[in-house]
Amino acid sequence: MNIDKIDFVVPVFNEEESLLELFDRINKNVSKIVKNNFRVIFIDDGSSDKSWSVIQELKEAHPKNVKGIKLKRNKGKAMALSLGFKEANADIVFTMDADLQDDPKEIPKFLERLEAGDDLVSGWKERRNDPIDKTLPSKVFNYILATASGIKLHDFNCGFKCYKNEVIKDISLYGELHRFTPVLASFYGYKIGEVSVEHHARKFGHSKYGFERFAKGLVDLGSVIVFTRFSDRPAHLLGGTGLFSLFLGFVILSYLTVLKIFGQDIGQRPLLILGVLLVIFAVQLISIGIVSELIIRNSHYTVKDEDFVREEI
Repeated sequence: MNIDKIDFVVPVFNEEESLLELFDRINKNVSKIVKNNFRVIFIDDGSSDKSWSVIQELKEAHPKNVKGIKLKRNKGKAMALSLGFKEANADIVFTMDADLQDDPKEIPKFLERLEAGDDLVSGWKERRNDPIDKTLPSKVFNYILATASGIKLHDFNCGFKCYKNEVIKDISLYGELHRFTPVLASFYGYKIGEVSVEHHARKFGHSKYGFERFAKGLVDLGSVIVFTRFSDRPAHLLGGTGLFSLFLGFVILSYLTVLKIFGQDIGQRPLLILGVLLVIFAVQLISIGIVSELIIRNSHYTVKDEDFVREEI
């Protein structure tokens, strides 16, 4: 595979001890592939330690190979990656964590998958050197996401990924969507691959991510599934739910009607209120679905057909 340049996007949050070694590792491994034609884009995500000072030192020592972007305050990994993606201009773009748990010596594996036809290659920490409070929620999350999205990856959470440049220009990241890049890329028709990578134990500091990101991830999962499956047909989602609610309400009210015919008093039954509420809820959902369809058809922010065109001749 003929590669002229590689960019690395590295979000940084209080990782002052690891940045010099990380750059040295990247330099050592990528120089074999593109000589000196690479760049590491460090995004300082509001660090409170000396991370930015270290990035400045690296920039002075390697002006061609280092780009630094400092955020005013911590905005999260998705925002950091988004800014890095906007800056990246190489044909091949890697993302890596700054904690030295990702090993740059694995870079050739990713490039082999790109040469085989993949557009996004995700790392798989097959043997993960993390405590169980990180590995267990991650396994549960990965299983749920793989089942819901239909993308059979083992590790959506791995920050070590490789993209063709056109992929990062098509996907939009915000909130906690950084772990959903394979799902978003697949939505646009890109081919997703996976490689097993060596995962090192954290050498410095401690993890910045706790159990709470599991809950956030599940919420974002719902958003991503709605976007990828129903962004251009919201009536299918809302209308389907509305029809189900209408069916339940109809069954309940029919049952109560039969009881009324046979002389039973139904006016004080909570089931009557439930049946009426279900019917009202159904009418609202179906109406909102229809209105949403009308908005989608006239909106400039919808996904257009040309967004799925890969090339023309």
